[in-house]
Amino acid sequence: MADPCSFASPTCCRTRHLYLRCRADFGAQALRGTAAFTARAEREALRCLVLDSRDVQVFKVTVNGQDAKFVFGEKHSYKGTPLEITFPFELRRGQEAVIEISFESSPKSSALQWFTPEQTSGKKHPFLFSQCQATHCRAIFPCQDTPAVKLTYYAEISVPKELVALMSANRDGEMPDPEDSSRKIYHFSQNVPIPCYLIALVVGALESRKIGPRTLVWAEKELVDKSAYEFAEAEDMLKTAEDLVGPYVWGQYDLLVLPPSFPYGGMENPCLTFVTPTLLAGDRSLSSVIAHEISHSWTGNLVTNKTWEHFWLNEGHTVYLERRIGGRLFGEQFRHFHALGGWRELQNTINTYGDNNPITNLVPDLSEVDPDVAYSSVPYEKGFALLFYLEQLLGGPDIFIGFLKAYVQQFAYKSIVTEDWKKFLYSYFKDKVDILDKVDWNSWFHAPGMPPVKPTYDMTLANACVALSQRWITAKESDLGSFSSADLKEMSSHQLVEFLALLLLEPPLPVSHVKRMQQVYDFNAIHNSEIRFRWLRLCIKSRWEEAIPLALKMATDQGRMKFTRPLFRDLYNFDKCRDLAVKTFLEHRASMHPVTSMLVGKDLKQDQ
Repeated sequence: MADPCSFASPTCCRTRHLYLRCRADFGAQALRGTAAFTARAEREALRCLVLDSRDVQVFKVTVNGQDAKFVFGEKHSYKGTPLEITFPFELRRGQEAVIEISFESSPKSSALQWFTPEQTSGKKHPFLFSQCQATHCRAIFPCQDTPAVKLTYYAEISVPKELVALMSANRDGEMPDPEDSSRKIYHFSQNVPIPCYLIALVVGALESRKIGPRTLVWAEKELVDKSAYEFAEAEDMLKTAEDLVGPYVWGQYDLLVLPPSFPYGGMENPCLTFVTPTLLAGDRSLSSVIAHEISHSWTGNLVTNKTWEHFWLNEGHTVYLERRIGGRLFGEQFRHFHALGGWRELQNTINTYGDNNPITNLVPDLSEVDPDVAYSSVPYEKGFALLFYLEQLLGGPDIFIGFLKAYVQQFAYKSIVTEDWKKFLYSYFKDKVDILDKVDWNSWFHAPGMPPVKPTYDMTLANACVALSQRWITAKESDLGSFSSADLKEMSSHQLVEFLALLLLEPPLPVSHVKRMQQVYDFNAIHNSEIRFRWLRLCIKSRWEEAIPLALKMATDQGRMKFTRPLFRDLYNFDKCRDLAVKTFLEHRASMHPVTSMLVGKDLKQDQ
């Protein structure tokens, strides 16, 4: 089964190990060096290898030290350009060779974001981070950029000596750069095979704090103590996950807090989870993202989707595991409450895309679709809903976690498709085949819109949110006096998020209502990003002009796409501020992450 998002053909030849040597050049905004792949021929008389690349220069290629011919194929709009390497000799099936490529990345690489010192918290030193998921590793160096291929890696990275380099690997020490006394070289090794999208690099003025026996938190000095407080539960979460699905095989589990433009909540790079500073709520209430990234150490990083069409295998299982960890640590009602919040999130996404949009299929067809454009909460929440429904169908949480643990053992270190998962489900529950046969698999996997069945949710923690949202939805002008700050006294920040999420699923409230809400609840004073984001969306949808500058500020102060894209879309749909939204985006575009800039550009009809 070919990967529609890659030019590589791993059935002919497979890269198994990477030895990466490069230097980060902040002046040129480029990584340059050599990528040496150990590759194995998967068929007889192999003479060539095709790699993925995007906007990279290649200067020279050798195979076992002998010069090899190479040529770039035709450029594709988002897949980049295939690099075809012709070997100076034939390889027999099973034979290995080392293919070394001298490369340089482009300053406009979609995988890398380079910051000037002014753009960092410290204002003194430049900063660099990578984001390779889904198909951006090829924009650093040529590689088989498909999750079907896994490799180990060893890296040596030269950086200015006042900076620190970190990778998605174990740290192997550092030494002065023998070629340049103003630089040093950091060494890394990743001995567990990973897909290329999990190769990650960060270079900056970073400090660390120890928060657990195998965990450091890394951040710029200004944020490091706040981050250490926020993520103190990491070891409890790791232990809980091990208890649920088996040993953690990666050694170290560090966390890195990135600059605000990082486009995601978190990225599960092995040994070094990347997270957004929008998680720093001050009360640990947004730590479920950490539980999510920890869970990826099993589902995603150990058992991996073979192509991005089966992304739900990574994300649905990870959300399921994340919520199981939450349930263990904070109680089963908490787990159900978050599960219900996920169902609302899915409703919201499907309202945005339209319930006939094929991108809302659990297993979409990505033949000519950029996976960045297809990215949404569907694989996460529809995937979770399927697993939660199966849990309820097959005998409850204790029985279902047995399946999940066995699934991880069965497919560890492999890349699989949905059919592999389903076959294993049937063989594990062979005494319950009659129940499984009643599941409408075709609708779950291949139909757009909401799932065919809604699981059952414990409503204990949600009832207060539902009741309060109903009061606001049905309130007339004359009832507005009945609301007071006491309404929220018993509610947790998780419940405030849910209350606002429920209102966002309804037609917009009258502007008088949101004004009153601000008077009594003072939501503008809340800095928890999940609450603030939903509150500002609610205001903009109700056409409250006073919220426009606040919404624009949140959309541009951070670049997490979950927040930035819907805020810009809502502002664009509010005729009063459409021009201002476009103008603000264009002013900030240069300092945005390349993927965020591309997608917000599409949302605002400003495609370059």
